[in-house]
Amino acid sequence: MITAANNSKVKKLVLLMQKAKARREQDVFVTEGIKMFMEANLEMITEVYVSESFYEKKIAREKIEQCHYEVLSDELFKKVSDTQTPQGIMCVMKQYHYKLEDLFRKKNPMFLILEDIQDPGNLGTMVRTAEGAGVDGIIMSKNTVDIYNPKTIRSTMGSIYRMPFLYTDDLIAVMKQLKEKGIKLYAAHLQGEKFYHQLDFSGGTAFLIGNEGNGLKDETAKAADVYMKIPMQGQVESLNAAVASVILMYEAARQRML
Repeated sequence: MITAANNSKVKKLVLLMQKAKARREQDVFVTEGIKMFMEANLEMITEVYVSESFYEKKIAREKIEQCHYEVLSDELFKKVSDTQTPQGIMCVMKQYHYKLEDLFRKKNPMFLILEDIQDPGNLGTMVRTAEGAGVDGIIMSKNTVDIYNPKTIRSTMGSIYRMPFLYTDDLIAVMKQLKEKGIKLYAAHLQGEKFYHQLDFSGGTAFLIGNEGNGLKDETAKAADVYMKIPMQGQVESLNAAVASVILMYEAARQRML
């Protein structure tokens, strides 16, 4: 059992949780909690860390023993954990590597295109909701927050394992490729003439969601095929980026169920 915070494995684990650069260089990320562990593919797990008390309960022991695992003292595990009330298990996972072609799994796909989203919780919520709404993939600008941020991972509630995604250095170029494949690009915009529920999302569809504070860049917005509006009452000028994406994704999902 590991009890020292200066243990090399523990120091590496903490670094992976805190630094996106370390995660990129080692091509791994960290998940916490029993649900995240049980839903993880064994082939993607590189290491498992459990607290002493968790290990003694023999929870998920069979799966744990199929992995390379280490037991940490309860005190040390609590120090390492990124949560206030740790469940007692975390694992180091291999990162996912998707290509644009991997996102085209069916006819008339639905995509979410994110430009410079900065809040980890927002991104995690979008990933989780995207799975629930039947989205086929998420495409992100290079300046979007790291999807492997621990807060993002927690917010996905396991959807990180199943929702294809990719980052791109040239969002406009990828949007052009989508158009060439018959995907229509929709942007919520003040210049929109129709409300989102008045449009047809049954064909190939991609929703553009911009930065929480600044929205879409002008160049990105101009590349959209259609501008649309979300009805607003009171004095509210705009919605949270994640909330706006939820509304749009589920309207598309509703239409596709008819």
